[in-house]
Amino acid sequence: MTRPTLIVFARRPAIGVGKTRLAQDLGAVETWRFYRSLSRSLLFKLSDPRWRLVVRMVGGHRAMPDWPADVRVEPQGRGDLGLKLQRALRDHSSAEVAVIGTDAPDMTRALIAQGFGLARRRGVALGPATDGGFWLLALSSSRARTVRLDRDIRWSHSMTLSDTEAALGGLSGRVATLSDIDDLSDLLAWQRRQRR
Repeated sequence: MTRPTLIVFARRPAIGVGKTRLAQDLGAVETWRFYRSLSRSLLFKLSDPRWRLVVRMVGGHRAMPDWPADVRVEPQGRGDLGLKLQRALRDHSSAEVAVIGTDAPDMTRALIAQGFGLARRRGVALGPATDGGFWLLALSSSRARTVRLDRDIRWSHSMTLSDTEAALGGLSGRVATLSDIDDLSDLLAWQRRQRR
């Protein structure tokens, strides 16, 4: 039986690349340190023998030396986010497939497994983010082979989750709502939650 695939959309950690809203307040070097640490810890936390772990990366095609050994790295390719997601999901549609980013540090293996289970049973599972987007999109093999995400979705918008659900036919299983870290206030709120 083919294992599901968990795809992590990420940027190769580099100073001055990505997380621009966070960098405005935190500075480019501290933002790079935070993103590099967050990416690494998420990959170790979410690495699991129940699924294959793939990083679709911008800015390089090799794993970082401090990443888990079982990570496979692939380029995201061209196009907008919808086209990149669609291509990644179709490329790994031999079993259930899920896509996540690196902005929601509270992700767990249990939530990923729940997403795969819902996708297997219902075809689609979404993990809502508090900002109106999503941190997880999981599809069954058959849904992944035909998914269309290259139109009618407002990316990085308060309606991204609703638009995506509509593009997928309007019915999905839901896993927990998590918070993204996009700016300094998000980071400080997450750090307060960690201390509790």
